[in-house]
This record gives sequence, C-alpha cells and structure tokens, in this order.
Amino acid sequence: MQSRPGTRPRRAASKSGRPGMWAIRGPLSSRQTWLFAALGLLAPLGLWWVVSTGATVDKVFMPSPVDVFNRLITWYAEDDLMSDIWISIYRVTAGFLLSALIALPLGLMIGTFRPVQAVLEPLTDFVRYMPAVAFIPLVMLWVGIEESSKIAIIFIGTFFQMVLMMAEDVRRVPLAQIEAAQTLGATRGEMVKLVIFQSAKPALLDTLRVTMGWAWTYLVVAELVAANSGLGYSILKAQRFLQTDKIFVGILLIGLIGLVMDQLFRLAHRKAFPWLHLRS
Repeated sequence: MQSRPGTRPRRAASKSGRPGMWAIRGPLSSRQTWLFAALGLLAPLGLWWVVSTGATVDKVFMPSPVDVFNRLITWYAEDDLMSDIWISIYRVTAGFLLSALIALPLGLMIGTFRPVQAVLEPLTDFVRYMPAVAFIPLVMLWVGIEESSKIAIIFIGTFFQMVLMMAEDVRRVPLAQIEAAQTLGATRGEMVKLVIFQSAKPALLDTLRVTMGWAWTYLVVAELVAANSGLGYSILKAQRFLQTDKIFVGILLIGLIGLVMDQLFRLAHRKAFPWLHLRS
C-alpha cells in the first residue's frame, strides 16, 4: 500500500512497537548481530565440510577442514608460520602506509582545487587501470629484489585508487560549510585545514579501511618478486607441489588477518566519530 503524500512510510514494527529487525535499516541487538555473524561464518564452513567429506571428492582438489587444520599445526610447528605471517603483515602495512602518506594530501588537493584536479585526476585514472603485476619487471629493475620491491608493488596496487577515493570524499564536503567559513573570514588555508579536512575525516578513514583490504589482495602478487618467505610466497610454493591444504591455510590466514584489521579500523571509526554511530 502506498503512503499518502506528505506522510512518512511506515516501518515494520515488533510487538513492543519498535521497528523490527526486518524493517528497512531496522535495529539489531548485540546478541542478534553476533548470531547472524556466526551464521554467516559457520554456514560456508558446514557446506565445505559436507562437500569435502564426500567419497567422490579427491583431497588434492578439496581438502577437508580437518586436513587444513592439521596442515596449520604442521606449518606452525615445523615451517615457521609466525615468521611468514609477520613478514607479510610488514610488507602490506608498509606499502599501505606509504600510499596513505602520499595519497592523503594529493586527494585533499584534487578534491579542493579544480586546477589540481584537471592536472592530476586524468593521469591517476589512466594509471589505476594498469595491472600491478605488469610493473614487476620495472620494479625489479628500478628498486631491486629486496623488501622494497614487495612494498613497491603493494604501493602501486593501492595508491592510485586511494587518491581518487579520497578526492571524492573531499568533494562530498557540503558547499554550505565552505561558504559559511568564507563568510566568517576564514583564509584559504584555514578552510582546507579546519573545514574541508575536518568534515571529510570520517569518510577518509572509511576509505583507508577499504583500501587496506586492497593492499592485502596484492600480497601474493608482491611476493612473486624474489621472495623466500611470507604467506603469499608459501601459497605459490604449495601450488607447485599440489599442497592444496596449505593453499587453503594461507588463504584463510590472509582473510583472518584482513578481518582483524578491518575490525580495528571500524573500532577506530567508532571511537573517533561516536556521533555517527548513535542508534536512533
């Protein structure tokens, strides 16, 4: 049934009169949130278990969760798993932070000043469509094959998208805020620092969270460059020996580490901007 003009659309309500969980953007309690999250994680695990334990499934193609867990224990006890984890975290974090340090001021300038946008945005749009893996030969020639080359590949894969997303975050700052600051006599520098940047900070932090995920997706590509350690390198090495269970372990660990970092960004966002997370 359509609502009459001038009336607000009704939201599905529970017996208590509050909007139900299936209302559009309806509220969820903490308990319900955890239950749905557990369902979302355990359902694929159960499906994997059922498929992998079938009599017709070869373990080379689909190892069971038990096989993967046993490989995790072996990798930890015999093959220095923690060293692989820490070196991968270092590479991803270094490439990501280098991207953020350069992308933040560039994105702020592109989103604020039209001449800077006209000069830099087409070039950034052009380069961001180039696959990061295509830069590996050049990176090896220019940077070498040490740790800096792995960091450079992650930087290339993350930087250009980050710049454009940050510029868009800055462009979404309401013009009314800028005009109000001009009316009050704010200088250009004060408007950029105290109005535009401050207003865009919540969106910029969200952009950092999203692009951190992209940085992790380039890890395997980065560890193609003369690596002898790391989760991505271990996945590629396991592929050569058909160690599918080890490939599963590496992929799941990358996903788990990424999930932890994502939740840390979300926590930082809630702590820094609590008014954006107030429930109505």
